[in-house]
Amino acid sequence: MSSKTIVKTDFNFSNQTNVYKGKVRDVYTIDNKYLVMIATDRISAFDTVLPAGIPYKGQVLNQIANSFLDLTSDIIENWKIACPDPVVTVGHYCNPIKVEMVIRGYLSGHAWREYKSGKRHICGVLMPDGMKENDRFPKPLITPTTKADKGHDEDISREDIIKTGLVDEEDYLYLEKITRALFQRGTEFAEEKGLILVDTKYEFGKTQDGRIVLIDEIHTPDSSRYFYLKDYQKRQDLGESQKQLSKEFVREWLIENGFQGQEGQSIPDLTQDFTNSVSDRYIELFTSITGEDFQKADNTDILSRIQSNVSRFFEK
Repeated sequence: MSSKTIVKTDFNFSNQTNVYKGKVRDVYTIDNKYLVMIATDRISAFDTVLPAGIPYKGQVLNQIANSFLDLTSDIIENWKIACPDPVVTVGHYCNPIKVEMVIRGYLSGHAWREYKSGKRHICGVLMPDGMKENDRFPKPLITPTTKADKGHDEDISREDIIKTGLVDEEDYLYLEKITRALFQRGTEFAEEKGLILVDTKYEFGKTQDGRIVLIDEIHTPDSSRYFYLKDYQKRQDLGESQKQLSKEFVREWLIENGFQGQEGQSIPDLTQDFTNSVSDRYIELFTSITGEDFQKADNTDILSRIQSNVSRFFEK
């Protein structure tokens, strides 16, 4: 497998007015009207960007997100205009709403870690007693977080979001309604492909004329957790761990190697074998959830390819 990855960009597109570099995406603002979002091959876990890129990860994320933005555009308008390159989405400039809408159908990941520690409320929402890891909730729980520009996102309740004015009540109730509708659509689509959409997060923004739209990515392995539907119940009954497609296996590997993003901890060495195995898992998820074969882009000179494709798009 090619080890060529895109971990850093430094473009200067025509009419570029701003650039923002997130954990895994670099976002260029054009003319204060358009965003060029580049899905890099960086990978983050425990709010830490790991020092090695994952081959084809950006392409996997970008193409899954593009597919789901199209599949959900009847539920809510989204920011996307076009996908001029395998790792690039161009869309409308929006002001991000500073809350990430996390929704959980199952007791997994962060919710399970809180539950196991004895907590029965998460983000002000009650989790029933008597559950075990990866059990299905009676009804999906919305457990929002603050959207931090740097550092850790923090759990927050609906009441505190409204009380602190992060989002006004009318808008927030609308976000909850749309979050449930998107999760239902994603759940149905996953089931058709033999998967379970366990949990995910959605991000929203406002257009310059004040409309709320869906932004960023949707239903990707970076923002979502998937189990295989086959043998899910059997594994639960036997107390076995679930076979899953998500970034959680990266977190678990880091925990096993003594890293959870805490002060004083060192990131373990990421070997090429490990990064290639992560790449294989991302490609496996692409194939599983889209039902399509993954066509690897030509990564001989990724940066020149992006520059050329984006420039050509705006010339049109």
